[in-house]
Amino acid sequence: MASKSSRTVKLSTSGVSFADVIDVARFDAKIELTPEAIAAMETSRSFIEGIAAGQSAVYGVSTGFGALANRKIEVEDRAQLQKSLIRSHAAGVGPAVEREVVRALMFLRLRTMASGRTGVRVALAQKYIEFLNKGITPVVPEFGSLGCSGDLAPLSHCALAIMGEGRVHDANGVELATQNALKAAGITPIELEAKEGLALINGTDGMLGMLIMASADLQQLCTVADITTALSIEGLLGTDRVFAPDLHAPLRPQIGQAVSAANIYGLLQGSAIVASHKENDSRVQDAYSLRCAPQVSGAVRDTIDHALLIAQRELASAIDNPVVLPDGRVESNGNFHGAPVGYVLDFLAIAAADLGSISERRTDRALDQHRSAGLPPFLANDPGVDSGLMIAQYTQAGLVSENKRLAVPASVDSIPSSAMQEDHVSMGWSAARKLRKVVDNLARILAIELVTASRAVELRTGLTPAPATGRVIQELRKSVQGPGSDRFLSPELEAATALVNSGAVTSAAREVMKTLI
Repeated sequence: MASKSSRTVKLSTSGVSFADVIDVARFDAKIELTPEAIAAMETSRSFIEGIAAGQSAVYGVSTGFGALANRKIEVEDRAQLQKSLIRSHAAGVGPAVEREVVRALMFLRLRTMASGRTGVRVALAQKYIEFLNKGITPVVPEFGSLGCSGDLAPLSHCALAIMGEGRVHDANGVELATQNALKAAGITPIELEAKEGLALINGTDGMLGMLIMASADLQQLCTVADITTALSIEGLLGTDRVFAPDLHAPLRPQIGQAVSAANIYGLLQGSAIVASHKENDSRVQDAYSLRCAPQVSGAVRDTIDHALLIAQRELASAIDNPVVLPDGRVESNGNFHGAPVGYVLDFLAIAAADLGSISERRTDRALDQHRSAGLPPFLANDPGVDSGLMIAQYTQAGLVSENKRLAVPASVDSIPSSAMQEDHVSMGWSAARKLRKVVDNLARILAIELVTASRAVELRTGLTPAPATGRVIQELRKSVQGPGSDRFLSPELEAATALVNSGAVTSAAREVMKTLI
């Protein structure tokens, strides 16, 4: 289980950072409102209370929702309007999404409340803080969001729990009825008032939270890909000359490419394997999967940077409909549409799928005796009796194929809803859900290359790898055996995946190469 953060995130009107989102979602950082945020919320709430007591038509305050927006709601029914909204919109189905996703979803909605643009009471924001700080996590089903009008169903399941209804996981991960969990945690449900139900569900918070976490994971996996590339180059007797700095930024100023090339070049410094064939290698050029590795992993890095630019803008946004402006006006808008986030989620899935694809090509090359520069077939101990890593490549190929399917964009789809009132939607939630799967698969793909390339290096008897790659192999050997007769392979691949996901692979390499990015 991940260690808990000792930080306290202080919510103000100026928003939060990527680190804040990850610390709250994954590491249970505590949250509190600043006096600035409280004052802004109290001001906007006073505007809403004035409208709620009057007869003017304001969407979601004195009217129905969606295609029912033309229905005027009487003053005495306006609190019930909000409760009914949440109950009817909590219509998700399927398995529960991950705890970190729900925590990110709630924290980002709370961030918007703290902006002072939604018109909710401070007490409602404090209730979300109480849930997050005490580790109560609403059960949010997988399916239900179209990524427009906000992540409606997922956010509604969170709001339902605040009302004391539905189901939650307690701090120990046990699922139970919300009312029982709240009683045990000493939390009192809250009664929603005018506009508050609507303010709790009109946001891109789910897709944004998943974008931020996936981007962080992919940044780490890009570094892992550079490490496994360096190992593959050693194992396949490749050259390091194509990664020299003067062949990258001066000739092609792609930022990510230069970073990955520098990583690979640095990782290979001091390699006796690379040095052993520098003067008498008859091969003019290595295969693309080796030679063009920084062009691919670097492009992934640049794609992540673009995605984070969009995420940063979204983090600086106050997304609600209607929104409360500083002069007291309450205006309808379309800022809840998830297109900006949905597009980059799809873009990242494409980039990550290709990073896995080139990794698998290096693995396949190492296992093919006709292309592996003298290595035994499938790196087997006794080829024919042993199959070596033959089927590990099958598994890797299956994961690559799955990622190619998942890389088909979700954001190009749109199914109209709400009697054609909401006639174009983003499908951003779906884009986020499949990106998480792509990232999981990529970690496994790189882990299989790590296992394969490490074995290939060790089969180059009499030659030592670079200090950095050698340290990575040393770390791998703590949980995965080296070359030898066939054995139960699945647990070793899972152990390698755990090393990749934990950051142990990158940490091991950084012990030697301090400049590794």
